[in-house]
Amino acid sequence: MKKLILLAAFSVFPLGVAFAAPKYTAEKTTDHGIEIVRLADTTNGVVVKIAPSVGNRLYEMKVHGKDVLNTGPEDPADFRKTIGSGGIPFLAPWANRLGEKGFWANGKDYTFNMTLGNVRGGDVPIHGLLNNSSLWELVEFKADGHSAYIKSKLTFWKYPDLMANWPFAHEYVMTYRLSGGVLEVQLDVTNLSTEPMPMALGFHPCFSVPDADRDQWSATIAATKMVVADKNLVSTGELKPIPMPSSTFMVKDYSLDTGFTDFQRDAEDKAHFSLTAGGKTVEEIFGPKYPAAQIYIPPGRQTVCIEPMAGITNSPNLNHQGKYPSLQSVAPGTTWTESFWIRSSGI
Repeated sequence: MKKLILLAAFSVFPLGVAFAAPKYTAEKTTDHGIEIVRLADTTNGVVVKIAPSVGNRLYEMKVHGKDVLNTGPEDPADFRKTIGSGGIPFLAPWANRLGEKGFWANGKDYTFNMTLGNVRGGDVPIHGLLNNSSLWELVEFKADGHSAYIKSKLTFWKYPDLMANWPFAHEYVMTYRLSGGVLEVQLDVTNLSTEPMPMALGFHPCFSVPDADRDQWSATIAATKMVVADKNLVSTGELKPIPMPSSTFMVKDYSLDTGFTDFQRDAEDKAHFSLTAGGKTVEEIFGPKYPAAQIYIPPGRQTVCIEPMAGITNSPNLNHQGKYPSLQSVAPGTTWTESFWIRSSGI
């Protein structure tokens, strides 16, 4: 009797019925022994990989099997050995360069303790304290009918060596989300200290156009102003019109490690940047709280970096000097939230 009941239970599913694959998946796995999370948008052929223990870096993004990011080393553990690019490095509490071994905030001069070893760059500190940090905690990862996402957290205030060089108690929550063929990178920064915290952070994504040589690439940038820098590539606070004759230009004609600002924005207050070649486009979209970008076009390399930033390079110190009144800050007990997005077409 039990067998008959079991057969009857199975009989409600007719033979030969095909079950649709899920639109989105999220799975924990390993890559070269490093624990990672793999998100997939199966409908649009987009797959990303994130290594929480290596700076919470999204280190690979493929569209129909083609890389749209400069992926860096094959082994994600190798990101721990360098501050170089590859995937989407997170630069915090400051992005790119500072003009001195420290920063100003709320009228106070905070000098770095260089003996701790977590400030890179010597006289020109660069890329913050967290580029390859192992301190991220995986909060959750999930897929449903609308998206696949991973959320991770770094509790900055827990770590004395970090607090010694950026003495503001705060926390980061980062969410990578795939939906409708688009990757969203959302950052939430909560200030738990008693004073406003300057926002000078950013990201360092580097892009490529699959199956097209860089000499064929055209770039479109949303900026109308270039940030003037000194010999150390540190912003002076002066702005000039962009050096290109228009916002769209051929990549091969320029070698840049240059800040840009004063963006043209759409009706949703978003700024659009893109690389295009042979009918293929990789686009990056900044939310309104990313008012600056560092654009890096290294000569001869198959990549262009378009870096969303909360302020121009050296913004806390320029603000103190009265040269950058647009510095953002997070009030005590509040959370700063912003996103940028990556999407492609023709790939």
